[in-house]
Amino acid sequence: MSGAPAKPIRPAAPADVPALAALHARAFPPDECWGETAIRAMLGLEGGFGLLAGAPDGFVLARAVAGEAEILTLAVDPAARRLGLGARLLSATLDAVADRGAACLFLEVSEVNAPARALYARAGAEEVGRRRRYYADGSDALVLRITPPSGSTG
Repeated sequence: MSGAPAKPIRPAAPADVPALAALHARAFPPDECWGETAIRAMLGLEGGFGLLAGAPDGFVLARAVAGEAEILTLAVDPAARRLGLGARLLSATLDAVADRGAACLFLEVSEVNAPARALYARAGAEEVGRRRRYYADGSDALVLRITPPSGSTG
């Protein structure tokens, strides 16, 4: 691995939506990717926000409302995987939702997505539910919960 500096993580802006949609299309199968309309809608949800890294090389869309938060999607460009970007985005999201008063963060992940499951397990995720045959490929979605770091003064 190179000693390249880590790409800064910044809030997503409306002008980023086309690039986020293009990245989502590279990161997910065609029947699971979100277009500009869906991404714009997610950013417009009450408590919705996005964080991105690079040009973008990865991003997360999340929301925090009424003491709970959820990750709506986390995407990393296939060319930028296995470099720690997903972990950095997840960590930044946990900090952001803690600052917004969330006591827990929920997300869904395919039972067959071993790399994502490992990422979430390293962050302390615990399985709290299952959605049978949730994904287009017929796989179940595992519903996970992560407790954000405490001690935020936000």
